[in-house]
Amino acid sequence: MDFGVGYFPTHDGLRPGEIARRAEERGHSAIFFAEHTHIPAGRETAWPGGAQLPQKYWHTYDLFVALTAAAEATSRLRIGSGVCLVTERDPIITAKEVASVDHLSGGRFEFGVGLGWNREEMRNHGTDPRRRVPVMTERIKAMREIWLHDEASFHGEHVDFERIWSWPKPAQRPHPPVLIGGGGPTVLDRVLDHGDGWFPQWRDENVFERIGELRARADRYLQVQMLSVPPDPKALEQCERAGVDRVSVWLPSGPWSVVEPALEKWEAAIAELTGR
Repeated sequence: MDFGVGYFPTHDGLRPGEIARRAEERGHSAIFFAEHTHIPAGRETAWPGGAQLPQKYWHTYDLFVALTAAAEATSRLRIGSGVCLVTERDPIITAKEVASVDHLSGGRFEFGVGLGWNREEMRNHGTDPRRRVPVMTERIKAMREIWLHDEASFHGEHVDFERIWSWPKPAQRPHPPVLIGGGGPTVLDRVLDHGDGWFPQWRDENVFERIGELRARADRYLQVQMLSVPPDPKALEQCERAGVDRVSVWLPSGPWSVVEPALEKWEAAIAELTGR
């Protein structure tokens, strides 16, 4: 089992390249950056994490700008989206950004994707929250066509384009792993249909039972990576027993003096599990 970290790369915290460099130097295998283009000030949709939404949610750098900085600052670290809100993105532009970061990083990109929880945020991007599942599904499938083919076309209800050329292609072939985030009732169906793996949160309901269900239903190997895992060796052991491929903890946003103690706590839990 590999170990990574997640981080909201805010403009007033540790810079994306710097935290990525430190994570690589300390032996972590991956870093994942969160994405929110904005948070609607009306705050109608309840945040799943509690009553008070942390300020970092509307102070993050652009996801792909942050990922590029992380790629340039490292040479081995896997860099990923945790998660990219595909429901709020143009698929042709996003396919270009994914391919560009993967190419620039030498094939180190992990494409975590999610539906998003903030309904007003989706609406501001022109997506009806009631249609977010088919919208995301089509956009992912359209992006795959762009990555796989020199000349790509796609015709669906929510995405439609005639023959296009778009380069670079991703360094990873056929493309970076698409990790489907979420813990809703249909998420495993979506992973099986168009994912390379599942990307749940520790807090998702019945997550360990559902990992077993996914593996039982799959006709190919599907990796499982988990976000928001607590820095507790017992939690890590539970993930290891369930066959999770990589676990990542969310680090606090801020200067190194804020980030370092949380990272050390995570590393202490890893050391207790692994004995090194």
